Amino acid sequence: MRLFGLNQTSGFAQRLAQHLDVGLAPHEEREFADGEFKSRPLDSVSGEHVVVCQSLAADARMSSADKLVRLLVFCGALKDAAARRVTALVPYLAYWRKDRRTQLRDPVTTSYLARLIEAVGIDTVVTIDAHNIATFDNAFRCRKEHFEAAAAFAEHFVPVVTAASRVVVLSPDAGGEQRARVFASLLANRAERAVELAFVEKHRSGGKVSGELFAGDVRDALVVIYDDMISTGGTVARAAKAAADRGARVVHCAATHGLFSGDAIATLNATSLASLAIMDTVDDVAARCAGLTCEWRVLDSAAVFASAFSEWSGEHELAAPASALDAD
Repeated sequence: MRLFGLNQTSGFAQRLAQHLDVGLAPHEEREFADGEFKSRPLDSVSGEHVVVCQSLAADARMSSADKLVRLLVFCGALKDAAARRVTALVPYLAYWRKDRRTQLRDPVTTSYLARLIEAVGIDTVVTIDAHNIATFDNAFRCRKEHFEAAAAFAEHFVPVVTAASRVVVLSPDAGGEQRARVFASLLANRAERAVELAFVEKHRSGGKVSGELFAGDVRDALVVIYDDMISTGGTVARAAKAAADRGARVVHCAATHGLFSGDAIATLNATSLASLAIMDTVDDVAARCAGLTCEWRVLDSAAVFASAFSEWSGEHELAAPASALDAD
């Protein structure tokens, strides 16, 4: 196996390499004066299984579209260099929230993204906590692997919930109920205590959010809002207010992808959140969290991928030890 980390996701790739006890393969990314670029592997990849790390979260330097094109070009170059198999490891998979038509002539962006990825010859796509797992499974014809961060978040919250009289995991919308249910079950097992479940109704249309239904009892409870991502912060803020209005004693939050777009930090600071746990699927997420007034903690997503790879390695050869790299 050869493991590459494109420059925009170098921090994550280095952490993953350390967890897997492999070295990062050398590559070149060169910028041209007109804004175009070239990228290529610097060692032979002929006959190899190659894993390429690239998160697609936009940042101050580069848009999601720019990062996607760089991933596609590099993976295409690997295929042209006779790589046996190319796996795209995408910690944050962008363009994944528009997965169906809700208005006349709407795009189905997830389908178009899948076609682009398959067109350059990528054999496998790996991600964590996709916005909609069913859509992720159905969009691709190539192999796909989906990992979950729930176990890592459960470990983080065990000491937080130990002394609470009641614990409730709150999904901020009905669509995330299954995700929250998995997390609640893992937290209950690890903390060896009962964990209840609740959810808030949410409908989005034309950029407006509506829905007043609240299912579950959070009075006098420690509440953990659990979601796949934080973008503008509005969904979490809405759920936190709903819990507080119904008598929650304290409200925490866990989310995998921390985009913190627009006024997200101000929106979250206006809530009564006691703490926030977030994964580092966005490379500069710690800098994005810097303005938060609640306690916050960034968890290592590379460790989650590495653990899952170890279980997956027998069939897919993803976690080969350093001494076996040349034998793959």
